[in-house]
Amino acid sequence: MRKLVNFSFAYMVLGVASGLFYRELTKMNGFPEGQWTQLSVVHTHLLVLGFIILLLVLLLEKAFGLSQHRKLFAWFMGTYNAGVILTAGMQLTHGIMTVLGVESSKMISGIAGLGHMSITAGMILLFIMLRRSVGTPKPTQKVEMAG
Repeated sequence: MRKLVNFSFAYMVLGVASGLFYRELTKMNGFPEGQWTQLSVVHTHLLVLGFIILLLVLLLEKAFGLSQHRKLFAWFMGTYNAGVILTAGMQLTHGIMTVLGVESSKMISGIAGLGHMSITAGMILLFIMLRRSVGTPKPTQKVEMAG
């Protein structure tokens, strides 16, 4: 559970910092205020996909003991976090290039697509753990026998 709290906190810090970075970089480079760039949504992605989702997973862990499925939980954490970091990293890269007036390549979109696929795989793993955990008692719960 501590790992979920630590990851969530790290995403919160990164999310807030990326919002500040966006604001300062666009001001420094005279980027038009109304013009959209992927850099403007990096903080939202980090806050929602990292900070909030992992806090929700923490609640699910507390309620259903997801980590009892050790291998699946490890795969979820690795796959999901890699996807969030890869996606946000490519948004950051593409956004910086836009602000600086540098043309980006299709490779950035491809790598971002891999990040999205990794997030999706992580969510599927989360639901597999949930389905296995819902209705089964947590290891610390006592099971009453009928009869």
